Amino acid sequence: MLAEFGNLSNSEIELVLKSPILTSILIAGADGNIDRKEIQESIKVAQKNAKKSKTRMMEFYQFVGEDFEDKLKILLQGYPSSASQRSTMIVQELAQLNNVLPKIDRVFAQELYGSMKDIAHKIASSSGGLLGMKSIGEEEARYVHLPMIKDPASY
Repeated sequence: MLAEFGNLSNSEIELVLKSPILTSILIAGADGNIDRKEIQESIKVAQKNAKKSKTRMMEFYQFVGEDFEDKLKILLQGYPSSASQRSTMIVQELAQLNNVLPKIDRVFAQELYGSMKDIAHKIASSSGGLLGMKSIGEEEARYVHLPMIKDPASY
């Protein structure tokens, strides 16, 4: 995979690779209902990130974006159907990135963090608010800024 992962254990690499998918599930499912529009937005953002990036993030998102919907659905099956229980578990899992991101290249870590925030914001605004009009719903707003992850720029 990427040279940035050379200092990571297999479980840490797995966490980094699934972090965009976890972010998608957290935000899309915060209101208790993961709808098709939110899944499609997740896929679109992952594919866009794979195409637009001129950095190592391109390779990362090419891998993560491959079969993104299938990966999301498989990962989702491992979590409770209750939105609050699922969100609690995903928040705890994403918080583990605070121990992993300092072990990888700072620029890469910052780009990953920024792309995850971008995913969160785009999913939250894809079907939230009044009549789905591009506003972020109350449940998504709690997580959209990914408060469980420290900004790698602060390391």
